[in-house]
Amino acid sequence: MQVSTKSSVKSASVVHVGLDDTDSTQGKCTTHAAYRITDYLLNNKSIEFVDYPLLIRLNPNIPWKTRGNGAVCLRFRTSHHEDVLDRIMDLVHKENLVATGANPGIAVFCGETIPYSIQCFARKALYDVVSRKTAEDLAARHQIRFFIDGNGQGLVGSMAAIGTLLHEDHTFEAVAYRKQERCGTVRRLDSAKVVQLDAETFPYTFNNYDKAHHRVLILPHGPDPVFCGIRGESAEVVSFALGNLQISEELEGHMVFRTNQGTNQHLQNEVGFTDIKCYTAGFSQCKVDSRPTVIEGGHALFSVRDSSGAVVNAAVYEPTDMVNFASKLEVGDVIKIGFGVRKPSSKHLRTLNIEYLQVLVANEIFETANPICIICKKRMKSEGTNKGFRCRKCGLRNRDAKKILIPKTRMIQTNLIVPTPKAHRHLTKPIHRYGIEKNMENTLEIKMWSPWFSKNLGLAEDY
Repeated sequence: MQVSTKSSVKSASVVHVGLDDTDSTQGKCTTHAAYRITDYLLNNKSIEFVDYPLLIRLNPNIPWKTRGNGAVCLRFRTSHHEDVLDRIMDLVHKENLVATGANPGIAVFCGETIPYSIQCFARKALYDVVSRKTAEDLAARHQIRFFIDGNGQGLVGSMAAIGTLLHEDHTFEAVAYRKQERCGTVRRLDSAKVVQLDAETFPYTFNNYDKAHHRVLILPHGPDPVFCGIRGESAEVVSFALGNLQISEELEGHMVFRTNQGTNQHLQNEVGFTDIKCYTAGFSQCKVDSRPTVIEGGHALFSVRDSSGAVVNAAVYEPTDMVNFASKLEVGDVIKIGFGVRKPSSKHLRTLNIEYLQVLVANEIFETANPICIICKKRMKSEGTNKGFRCRKCGLRNRDAKKILIPKTRMIQTNLIVPTPKAHRHLTKPIHRYGIEKNMENTLEIKMWSPWFSKNLGLAEDY
């Protein structure tokens, strides 16, 4: 265990607590740790939250990430800093998470404004690989108090959560938590209620149900304490939607997070193919360099070329339901893709795993045909290589005639294609969210909706 000793709490009025990697093989969960900490904070009359708890999903391509690579930031105002922070440290340390696979990290920054260098660190953590050493150096530079255990990797996420302001696009999630004695048992939920909820609240909630595959998407499947989560456009709509599910199991409570889920925030940086690194993410406007081949397993493989001429392999995987579209691509098509970079192996080259695909310009393609006889207007027959053509009907020979090119109709659309909902990552932007992105200049615009936190749910009665 490592605890930094420097602190800037004495002069601060707003406290930013970042928390990450309290997941474990025995069902612990970072958002649930944040729920417990928030419960403690809300019972302290000297504390006022200045924002919803933030659930920040970081680069999903990191191989050593936690399940959803999610970190949490709690922002509140208090005049009793040291007592509050010591208690938060105790709450996390008491869980003894390291023995079951967790590597918890807590970072605490005090101040009205998040330094620009911390914001830059947070942006990089969305699409790149950042080291714990970088996070520690940044914490030391800004006198940030932190606590780490295990391998300390949780410090990266906790620092990134503090630095993510979500001034741009964001969504909300209402997460319901199980009582401890129920963790590990089967979650029971009427799928018809989920279908009804999805129909009644769309487009203000999303990724509740995958109609094409008849699959409920709001329930996790592990032993963690999350019962379910409803994602949507406001704290009000996700909370009411959660209440309308009429969950029969008695739950510990619920909490609403403001989050970057459903925003494609990890795909905002444009990447040239000469610059790509393994495990990173981004987008590119490029050209198809080789026609897609659909291999065993139903995946489509092809290559793409950027404006500098660099070529790299790309893949569209069968579970995304985008293979049928990708298989219609032709060499020369101008496309825009969002992707993560897969590390090369003995069996595979470095590959762009495509997360969305749009054809910007469909290249004109042709099929060849024999020329038409100028006399009888019938198709001529080839006399052999470099021997010209002869008309079968009138016998006319033309040694100078060449095959002609006939434009071929392209059966491909130029609209944006994204994965089917069951294949969405947490950060994947659903197709209906394009054009309804949020934007605000500062978090002072946030007005907290009072029922954003509750305990001891009988959900149907509490809303």
